[in-house]
This record gives sequence, C-alpha cells and structure tokens, in this order.
Amino acid sequence: MTAVRGPSGPRTAAEGGGGMSSDTAVSTRTNGRRGFGSLFVVDLWERFSFYGLAAILVLYLTTSADRGGQALDGPTATAVFASYLALSFVAGLPGGWLADRVLGARRAVVTGACLVIAGHVVLAAPVPFYVGLVFVALGTGMIKPAMAGMVAAISGGGAHDREATFSLFYMSIQASALVAPLVVGALAEKVAWHLGFAAAAVGMACGLVQFLVGLRRFGDLGRTPVHPVEPAVARKVLRTTVISLAVVVTVLVVIGNPQAVLGLLGITAVLLPLGYLLTLQRKGLFANGPRLGAFTALMSATSLFWMLFAQSGSALGLFAQQHTNRVVAGFEVPASWFQAAHPLFVLLVAPVFAVLWVRAGDRLTVRAKFGGALLLGGASFVLMAVAAVAADTGAVSPLWLLGVHLLLACGEIVVGPIGLALAAAVAPDGYENRFLALSGMFGAAGVVLGGQLYRLTSVLPLSVYFGLMGGAVAVVGLVLPALGKLAVGTNGR
Repeated sequence: MTAVRGPSGPRTAAEGGGGMSSDTAVSTRTNGRRGFGSLFVVDLWERFSFYGLAAILVLYLTTSADRGGQALDGPTATAVFASYLALSFVAGLPGGWLADRVLGARRAVVTGACLVIAGHVVLAAPVPFYVGLVFVALGTGMIKPAMAGMVAAISGGGAHDREATFSLFYMSIQASALVAPLVVGALAEKVAWHLGFAAAAVGMACGLVQFLVGLRRFGDLGRTPVHPVEPAVARKVLRTTVISLAVVVTVLVVIGNPQAVLGLLGITAVLLPLGYLLTLQRKGLFANGPRLGAFTALMSATSLFWMLFAQSGSALGLFAQQHTNRVVAGFEVPASWFQAAHPLFVLLVAPVFAVLWVRAGDRLTVRAKFGGALLLGGASFVLMAVAAVAADTGAVSPLWLLGVHLLLACGEIVVGPIGLALAAAVAPDGYENRFLALSGMFGAAGVVLGGQLYRLTSVLPLSVYFGLMGGAVAVVGLVLPALGKLAVGTNGR
C-alpha cells in the first residue's frame, strides 16, 4: 500500500480512519466491501433527490405566479440556485466534522437523510420556500462527506485503487441522476411543481430505509467517530448547530426576502476553503508546505470547471426552455428532461476513461487530467456560444445542448472522482471526512462564481457571455499541465 505522510507520520491511505492497525484496516475494507452495494443504493436515492431538485428549481423560480412559480427573473433565479448549491457544499465541512468527531459516519448519514426529507416536505407544502432549501442543503452537507469517507475506507491503499473505487461509485450513481429529471421533471412541469418536490422526498426516504436495512453488512465501518471529542464539547457543538439553524430559519421566515442571506453564504463559500487550509497549515498539520500549496492550486483550478458545470441546471436549463425546439412528434419535451442527458453521457463515456487511465498509468498526472477536463468544459461553453448565435434567428435544434452536455460529462468523469481520490490521499489523520467535504467546497466556490457571473447576461448577449466563460476556462486548461512543480507527492502525482 502507498504510505501517505500525515501530521503524525506515515499512515495507510485506505485505512480512512486514522490510527487503525493494518489488520483492522484490512478487516474494515473486507466488511465494507460487502456493504458497497448498500452504499451505492443509498447514494443512488440521495442523488435522485438532489438531481431531481436541480432539474426543476430554476424553472420553478422563473415560472409566473399564476402557473405556480415564484416569478423571479433569470439572473436572480440562477443566483439563488447557485447559492443553494454553495450552501450544500459549505455544509459539508461542519457535516464532515460531525461525522469525524461526534456522530460517526453512520449516524451522520441518517441525520442528513432526515434533514433532506424534511426539506423536500417543506418544498412541497405551502410554507416559505427558502426554508426547505436550507434543510435540503444542510442534509446534503451531512450525507456526502460521510458517504465518501466510507467509500474511501473500503478502497485500496494506492492512488490508482482510490481513483478506481471512486470512479466506480461515481459512475454508478449516474443511473439515478438519469432517472430523476425524467420523473421529477414530468411531475413538476406537466402536473404540479410541488408534486415534483414530493417525489424527491420519497426517493430520499427509500434511500434511508435501504441504509438502515443494510447496516449489518458494514461490520464496524462508520459505527463510531474516528477521533471522538469530549461529550461536553459534542453537546456544545450540537447545541450551537441547532441554535444557528433556528436563527437562519427564523431570518428566512421573518425577512421573506432571503437573497441577501444567500449572497452572504455565497461569499463564505468562496473564502472558506482557502481559510480552512491556511488554518490547518498554521496548526502544523502539514509537514510538507509545498504539497499543501499544490493541492490548493489543483483544487482551485477545478473550481473553474464546476463554475461551468453548475450552470447545467440554470443557464442551460433556461436556454432549453426559451431557445430550443422541444417538440418531438407533437409532444413538447419538458425542459428539465435535458438534465438527464448529462448522466446518460457520463455512463456512456466512463468505461472509455477507465480504459484510458489503465493504459496511461502514471504517465498522466493529476494536473494533466484536470487540465484536460478544463479544456473539455471550456469547449462546451464555446459550443454553447455558437448555439446562442444560431438562436438569434429562432429556436435551435436540441442537438446543440446535447453536444454541450456530452463535453461537460467527459470533464466531470475526470474532475469528480479524481478530485475525491486526491482529497482522500492528502487528508491528515482524523480529517478524512472533512477533506472530502473540502474538495466539494472548492466546487462551491466555482458554483457561486458562475451564479453571479450569469448576471452579466443582462448586459451581454448570450453568445458573448458563453464565449468569454468558455475561452477563459480553456486557457487555464492549456496552462495547468505545464506547471510541472504542482505535485502532491503520491506516486509522483
């Protein structure tokens, strides 16, 4: 196994628990692999909930009030959507801490699932809409790092083993992402918006039941916190969390216009990952400063990809609704269904990339892989710019959007699982879940940036906006592989 240098000396990356003996680590992986199917099904249902909401949220926000929507303009709805996604990522850091230090991964998953279900119930009810978004975001922040930590614990010790395990897990859940927009979108657009939100709640409830039924397959995996805090500290943190949640919900209900609050959360999403890493360095948790700097630079570069990717449910969704010919054999295809194209392409291209990684071996560094993903993402928005020019003369063929989603899917299958594997390799002892959440927070920074930049469409033509965004990201993708000193020190990668 590859030894990864942590703050207290070498450890086995696959242990995922910090301080396990070698025999314990092997036992954990053996028991955990028997429960991999359960983890997959739970994440499948959680992603059904997530992608179902992502497919309809901006469309719902921009729909007129007489048709059951919120009647927001496109840039504002996009900013709200981006802030919601950013909050989901930001919540992953305290969620990962709770999994590492207080609850353990199992109870973190259960708690997060209950929050997601509650959030979707609120979204489906005639109560303040933004309260439901906060619950869903907080629940997602609890589930994702805990699930990723359990997957990391059952993977092998080497960089290739981690990448292979995360790639398999990442690819598998795309089946849910494919079905969710079709089911939730059809219910929301063709029947009633709130019925779509209710369907997402049912999906998460199914995932929770599956997880509880499959607990016996995990052995001791995730049963207890890795490095538990003192009970008094745990009670204080939980009390503070409950009070903070109550304050946020109260503000949203009383103010009734929480966009300023969401904007503040967006700024926090941009600054928090860098501030957190600097804090860890000051505490001396990284003996190798350049390695931390390389990790920060690489993950910052991935933020640019997520800046584009996150606009699939907003900018691309609005383009599908307003500028795309969606009539097929007399049936008008719901705009939300275009969100299903992306996971479909991920499922189709993932085997191709798996073969590529095997054949390339160590010849392709992480920076080269990330650079290629940025080139693909940039090319997708350049293609989107051409589609926007064509849309000036009328509704365009859906093939334009399908081509854009194909390029983004190729980029995501690189950035998503390899970013998680990189975070798992670099994490100090006892920080695994928090570092897996941290990788998502770099994505949050990109999501917020993309949501705010979309406001430029009020003064720029769509073609110019898409062209500038795509061109800038493509340039970074060209430069990144040339930065030969950016290596994190795992297998020369």
